[in-house]
Amino acid sequence: MAAPGTMSGPSDGDPDDDPAATRPGPDDVLAGRASAAAATTDLPQPAGLRDNPLRADGRDLRPRPGDGEQAGSAAAEVEAALAVPPDPDAAAFFDVDNTIMQGASIFHLARGLYRRKFFTVRDIAGFAWQQAQFVLVGENMEHVEEIQEKALSFVAGHSVAELRAVGEEVFDELMADKIWPGTHALARMHVDAGQRVWLVTATPVEVAEVISRRLGLTGALGTVAEHVDGVYTGRLVGKPMHGGAKAEAVKALAEAEGLDLDRCSAYSDSANDIPLLSLVGNPCAINPDATLRAHARTEGWRVRDYRTGRKAVRASLPVAMVAGAVAGAAAGAVALRRRR
Repeated sequence: MAAPGTMSGPSDGDPDDDPAATRPGPDDVLAGRASAAAATTDLPQPAGLRDNPLRADGRDLRPRPGDGEQAGSAAAEVEAALAVPPDPDAAAFFDVDNTIMQGASIFHLARGLYRRKFFTVRDIAGFAWQQAQFVLVGENMEHVEEIQEKALSFVAGHSVAELRAVGEEVFDELMADKIWPGTHALARMHVDAGQRVWLVTATPVEVAEVISRRLGLTGALGTVAEHVDGVYTGRLVGKPMHGGAKAEAVKALAEAEGLDLDRCSAYSDSANDIPLLSLVGNPCAINPDATLRAHARTEGWRVRDYRTGRKAVRASLPVAMVAGAVAGAAAGAVALRRRR
């Protein structure tokens, strides 16, 4: 296993083609530090859960007059016995796209923004094609950055609060059923061990924080979009949270939170995240692309794959079927717009 902080990789071939050989540039450092500064460590409980004393089944959980002190004492003892002491020095960092969520979260967000008339039919057809490529062949940061830039141009002039609200709705509509149960279980395992867990993603930090909270995690490191007086300008702070920027964000957060990176874990599907995975003492490749799988094998990293049957589908699915699916999505979008 490579020592934490090193970026080892295959010794042969052009080093420029080796994701592990990439070094963060000034924009990576700026983006990483901005994301770490924006990361939320104490996420507030949603008002609906905090203020509502009723369970989903309608039962009232408020104490009633006459409840015995003995029952309360017993409940407190059980809770204390089951409590796990915090482990403040260790944490886990999870990539989102194709690691904890099938597909790219920024594409799901783009679909949600389209439904709310932020985008045109032509835009969403292009997004659908890029999403299909992402699911079939893995991460392509040129596509992700293109979508990121388009999304930012369309949210310019909108408020931060509005994007957060859209993020809540889009999670319910398009993201919740895309979560990989196996990866989510790994994240919860760290929580249950008393460790904090952050998502690390190119998705805007406001939406990333929604995903994190909905999954019961600590917070998120995401792309930081510039805003003035709570309104987006359409520009980024640094660059999208990707590659070297993720490693810089985690280093900055570790310094701020007093984390021991040797005791931390990181999970990702993409060779683009080798800098992040090499930064921690316990890296793990989740649903890895071919390059990351080979690198993980060389380094002795753990590998987990939760894509049941996905490889066979990817190998046999004709391009024509993908094109047909995209055409269908675009046609459906046109029909939807006409109905409205």
